[in-house]
Amino acid sequence: MRQDYTKHTLEEKDVNSNPVLQFEKWFNEAVDAKLEEPYAMTLATTDREGKPAARIVLMRGFDEKGFTFYTNYASRKGHDIMENPNAALLFFWQGLERQVRIEGTLIKLSAEESDDYFASRPFESRLGAWTSEQSKVIESRKVLDERFEEVSKKYADGNVPRPPHWGGYLLKPTHIEFWQGRPSRLHDRILFTMENNVWKMERLAP
Repeated sequence: MRQDYTKHTLEEKDVNSNPVLQFEKWFNEAVDAKLEEPYAMTLATTDREGKPAARIVLMRGFDEKGFTFYTNYASRKGHDIMENPNAALLFFWQGLERQVRIEGTLIKLSAEESDDYFASRPFESRLGAWTSEQSKVIESRKVLDERFEEVSKKYADGNVPRPPHWGGYLLKPTHIEFWQGRPSRLHDRILFTMENNVWKMERLAP
């Protein structure tokens, strides 16, 4: 099955010279279009042997410094990041026929930043962070459900502190590519590369 992309174009004259502001524009358009999970992004990491792994995580903020998400430090992704902080993000907004690819280096957020975000999470999500030993083998779903009950009773007063093994990362970008689907597979690709603290913009062949 093939699909021709015809909804939009991407010309250099229409692209903001600051890729973070261009990302903000596209992200807001994805939200306004009511696309499902516009915050969802693929996070690709590699371990010390160069073996890759990818999974969907949710972006929880972005600014000139970079793009943030939160996870269990002891998970597979957490171990990968500890061994090799270079990573990539991918947003795919199918309804707008757009992708954004981001490459850079991951930096652990401060404890204060992670505390602030953790406190803003729904009660059940905070309990979940204590319940799951993410990426570890467990015997059954029953084990997880029983652990959740134990944690729920322990923090029944609603005061759930952030687990020391849970927190945020910031991906500081070095490359940001905007991809707009076009007919005949002749897609528009605009790449920004950070060089000497200045963003350089170039067009890539599809």
